[in-house]
Amino acid sequence: MKKRGLVDFTDTLIDSLGIKVKTFEKEIVELTMPVDKKTKQRFGFLHGGANAALAESTASIGSLLHCDSNKVSVFEMELNANHIKSKKEGLVTAKAIPLHIGKMTMVWDIKIVDEKTF
Repeated sequence: MKKRGLVDFTDTLIDSLGIKVKTFEKEIVELTMPVDKKTKQRFGFLHGGANAALAESTASIGSLLHCDSNKVSVFEMELNANHIKSKKEGLVTAKAIPLHIGKMTMVWDIKIVDEKTF
């Protein structure tokens, strides 16, 4: 069972894509995802949709840290993505920091980097 705090990721998209929690704090959330057969498109490169799922998961987990999940549910309203470079193997890490924490909405800045970017 893959648990982090009160959040259980078992049998979810996060679990299916092999996403792991690296940092789980209100001011920064980091998730890693392998570039493998589950996350690649048919030409062997990391799928943009897998990147989007990683980014959305990172911001959603961050948002949960700012809410009482017994009272509210967290959903994405908008996701904008720019795919700057391709990747065929290895690991990618999404780093999310909050830009705005409101009562009803939040805005997160998410950067996805690879091992070479560190």
